[in-house]
Amino acid sequence: MKKVVTFGEIMLRLATPGYLRFSQAKEFTATFGGGEANVAVSLANYGLNAEFVTRLPKNDIAESCIMDLHKYGVKTDNIVRGGDRVGIYFLETGAVARASKVVYDRANSAIAEIQPGMINWEEVFQGAEWFHWTGITPALSQGAADACLEAIKVANKMGITVSTDLNYRKNLWKYGKSASEVMPALVEGCDVIIGNEEDAEKVFGIKPEGFDVTQTSGEVNAAEFESVCTQMMKKFPRAKKVIVTLRGSINANHNTWGGVLYNGSTLYQSPRYDITHIVDRVGGGDSFMGGLIYGLITYPQDDQKALNFAVAASCLKHTIYGDFNLVTVAEVENLMKGDGSGRVSR
Repeated sequence: MKKVVTFGEIMLRLATPGYLRFSQAKEFTATFGGGEANVAVSLANYGLNAEFVTRLPKNDIAESCIMDLHKYGVKTDNIVRGGDRVGIYFLETGAVARASKVVYDRANSAIAEIQPGMINWEEVFQGAEWFHWTGITPALSQGAADACLEAIKVANKMGITVSTDLNYRKNLWKYGKSASEVMPALVEGCDVIIGNEEDAEKVFGIKPEGFDVTQTSGEVNAAEFESVCTQMMKKFPRAKKVIVTLRGSINANHNTWGGVLYNGSTLYQSPRYDITHIVDRVGGGDSFMGGLIYGLITYPQDDQKALNFAVAASCLKHTIYGDFNLVTVAEVENLMKGDGSGRVSR
């Protein structure tokens, strides 16, 4: 069974019920989530050997978090224990013209206080063929950035494929360094790079000509992003594939969704899905990443099929509440074949 390791922060997610605003809520729905953990859950659902590595305190909330990961088949053997708290994020789900909101309460979380040397990466990566991290982790602290770089260098030395989701979050970079200062050294060690319409611009100043993410109205021209992919490959020559997810936002409940993959010679474009009734879009990019890793491992000679699997998997995630994408390979493949009817399966 193929082993994939992901590294990052998992948080307690506290969401207002339905579409209530924070000021209206009398209670919150508690689940767990976080970019790299979300990817690990997807991969475990698809039958891969998925392991999530992080740092968590020794308390009941952390134990509940680990139990939740175990429920979905994610390995947690190399989680290091220490620190005082699990990070939290609060979610207010938007509707129609009102955008969703996220408020972070993750300062001084256990992983924000991690330091290089706390994780034995040579041991973690035994038997692994893939390592995944996101731009969220180095945004947390200098220690988290250093630990992430440490992992990338060991993975490179051991011949393990390394992927990143750039995942720029402006509200997280608060320890005196900017993403443009920290990220290049980490991305240099990556074989697969993924980002959304804005990530490459916000982090590296690379953007498609004439594109404005706020003016998509549901229409995103995939061909415009070939220049982004070629510029990224020129800047990071180790990269073998660059992928851009393409979200057209008609309103908070209605998006279009697709992506492009560039392998250095060919630009592949996915089908575009029209998602008319979004249940939960948080974790949408992570579900794409999970689908992409599965697709690239399972269909190593077919980049088009890998991309199509990623987009279909993520399309389905928009119908599922919570951070995790709880779908099967068969469900994704059915959608890839054009079965989006939603008929009852008996």
